[in-house]
Amino acid sequence: MFTKLSLKNQVDELLGEFRQFHHGTPGLTLAQLRQRYDLLLMKVLSLLQDGDPTLAAAIASSREAIWAMLIDPKSFAKLSA
Repeated sequence: MFTKLSLKNQVDELLGEFRQFHHGTPGLTLAQLRQRYDLLLMKVLSLLQDGDPTLAAAIASSREAIWAMLIDPKSFAKLSA
């Protein structure tokens, strides 16, 4: 349970950083966001790998599509709504 809560907090924090990025607020660069995104995704995949390999594979194969949605201001605004 603590792992899920920690993971949720990390996802929320990353989304907040993307929100700041899209609003032009000084903060992380796109390269830094990509690094944080990759690290978080690796953590998620490692947690899912044994328990739900199908979901892990689906997330892994969607990695670039998810990234594209996060960096596109219009797509991100739809996610945040």
